[in-house]
Amino acid sequence: MPKVTFNNRNAFFFQSLKAAVETYFRENRLKKTGNLRLYMKTAVLIPGALAIYIILLTGILPAVAAILLSALLGFVLACIGFNVMHDACHGSYSRKAWVNETLGLTLNALGSNAFLWKQKHNVIHHTYTNVDGLDDDIAKSPLIRQCSTQPWKPAHRVQHLYLPLVYGISSLAWVFLTDFMKYLSRKVHKTPLQPMRLNDHIVFWASKALYLVFYILVPILCVGWQGWLLGFLAMHLVLGFTLAIVFQLAHVVEETEFESVAQEDKVIENEWAIHQVKTTANFSPRNKVISWLAGGLNYQIEHHLFPRISHIHYPAISKIVAAKCAEFGLPYHSMPTMIAAVRSHFRLMKAMGVKPAPAVVLAKR
Repeated sequence: MPKVTFNNRNAFFFQSLKAAVETYFRENRLKKTGNLRLYMKTAVLIPGALAIYIILLTGILPAVAAILLSALLGFVLACIGFNVMHDACHGSYSRKAWVNETLGLTLNALGSNAFLWKQKHNVIHHTYTNVDGLDDDIAKSPLIRQCSTQPWKPAHRVQHLYLPLVYGISSLAWVFLTDFMKYLSRKVHKTPLQPMRLNDHIVFWASKALYLVFYILVPILCVGWQGWLLGFLAMHLVLGFTLAIVFQLAHVVEETEFESVAQEDKVIENEWAIHQVKTTANFSPRNKVISWLAGGLNYQIEHHLFPRISHIHYPAISKIVAAKCAEFGLPYHSMPTMIAAVRSHFRLMKAMGVKPAPAVVLAKR
């Protein structure tokens, strides 16, 4: 596996930024982890999902209403992922490790696995953001082409048209396919997994089994297989699309940059923090509803620079980050609305679907 390193010898930007952020927390006497606002989100979202689940099991709703409520369940589950699981798996929900570990397992309740996600997201994606060849979030695929260094396939011509369906089924693939591929191969894309303890293996298989029980067996017994299937698909289409679009708007838009690595080791000339700024984008920062629902992931620049700080602090520290970027002459990609970010993403994906012109080799005379 190729080794990618950053030129951190003169990491003046991050040193200055980190000092300013530390000063903010010290002067305001704030802890960097969650507070009552985050705990209230948890108290709304998790019981809300359980209430929807129980209502659906009663079978008292008409078919159309049940399908719509199943779709709402998918959306609420995505919000739990954004707000509770994401902070917990980053260790920023609480200063108590056991709280973070416990709430991180909400990802297992969604059907995936916290151990694998921490390797894929915390370690690989946050280190090698938008590095084609290492970042599993933009791994090459026959279905979608996300940057110019990835091979082009004829299907990519219309990828901007079928992307919503691909995003919609992504959570199904996550639960039933890619988790097992990573677990059995002991790799995330090209990067070996860290060793799993016995407890990690037990949690993986037990949570997958419980998923089958609570998301498939119990609903079929309560409402029949046809009602279950329609609801299950509606839930996953909304869950998958919501998760995918929020994460895609953070990195795969026209404004962000990409790097690539093939077989040889590579040194990226920017310091790590500058790389994060150039490969990441914010969206809709002034929309409090989106900020609440997306768990602050619309402040993705702040999250990538300070993943151990809870998302509830991102609106405040974003002013510090933007000012430091201006001071050091760095871009600060922030789109005013979510619609603007969605348009940018789909324009990029449409452009990536165009067949690249063949390379011209000039013969020596």
